[in-house]
Amino acid sequence: MDLDDLLQRYFATTDIAELSPAALAAGIEKCQVDLGLEQDPAKRFALWALLHMLGSAPELDATFESKDDRNAARTFMEMLEASEAEGRRQPRI
Repeated sequence: MDLDDLLQRYFATTDIAELSPAALAAGIEKCQVDLGLEQDPAKRFALWALLHMLGSAPELDATFESKDDRNAARTFMEMLEASEAEGRRQPRI
């Protein structure tokens, strides 16, 4: 799943910044519902990752039955945190 495709599907735009709070909440709710229904592990991970980046992901244990999937999600969170920390250290030009 491509991030732009997910954003377009759930928010009807690829620019989250242009969304109203109500549109953002509605898109998050639709994504959460689909996460609960999705059976394909890769698609579940993509939906969870999007929700995580939006601050609305459910707990790992409630989302992923597989230990490997939970570990992959933890690795994703660590990589995202490291990327954000690196961005804060970069001088703005």
